[in-house]
Amino acid sequence: MKQDSEQDRVYADPRNRVDEFVFDQQVARVFTDMIGRSVPGYDSVINLSSVLAAQYVQPDSLCYDLGCSLGATAQALRHGIRVPGCRILAVDNSPAMLEQAVERLPAAADRTPIDFICADIAEMAFDNASLVTLNFTLQFIPLAQRSALLSRIHAGLRPGGILILSEKIRFDDPEEEALQIEMHHAFKRANGYNDLEISQKRSALENVLIPETLKQHRNRLQQAGFRRADLWFQCFNFVSLVARKG
Repeated sequence: MKQDSEQDRVYADPRNRVDEFVFDQQVARVFTDMIGRSVPGYDSVINLSSVLAAQYVQPDSLCYDLGCSLGATAQALRHGIRVPGCRILAVDNSPAMLEQAVERLPAAADRTPIDFICADIAEMAFDNASLVTLNFTLQFIPLAQRSALLSRIHAGLRPGGILILSEKIRFDDPEEEALQIEMHHAFKRANGYNDLEISQKRSALENVLIPETLKQHRNRLQQAGFRRADLWFQCFNFVSLVARKG
């Protein structure tokens, strides 16, 4: 099993042009450090996914970790699953991320198996699922494709199944939006990023990561058929919802 990632210095040097953010080999090598220092509450959301798995995963069902990156959520789900006959499908469209994920997966023959799949989740169909996670993934899907993806997830869930949706959000109130961004940047500075790194990464993500409001997420989940969507975690402008299929 591969050890922890390198320190994130992807945006430490000044650039004449900041290209769009991509999940390439450079990012894959530092991803654990990058996301832990950039997303407040990330470790809590991932670790507590195991609690939700213990509660909601049904026997002889599939669990999907969509946009699995290095497989942290998939491993948390495997730790939490208490019922037999399950399998976790961890899906990402970045070969570099999946290569690292496979290397980092600890051996656990007595636990639920994890299959890593390289695919575009916007084109996938889902079946026999009792739990699906979209942890900080939907925000990278083009806006026009988000409703269809959630509808397919809902269709593939068993009755009583859940979707865990974690996202960076924006706020309609300009003052609240400015405050949340300020606190997020303060969080990054507290974790060792300087203003240049913060600015350049923000530029790289500007047209790649498209956040929406909490209301927009709830409305889309309702339109996709979910019975309800409850907020179970928030830290600054990052949230996680549990959406239930009736």
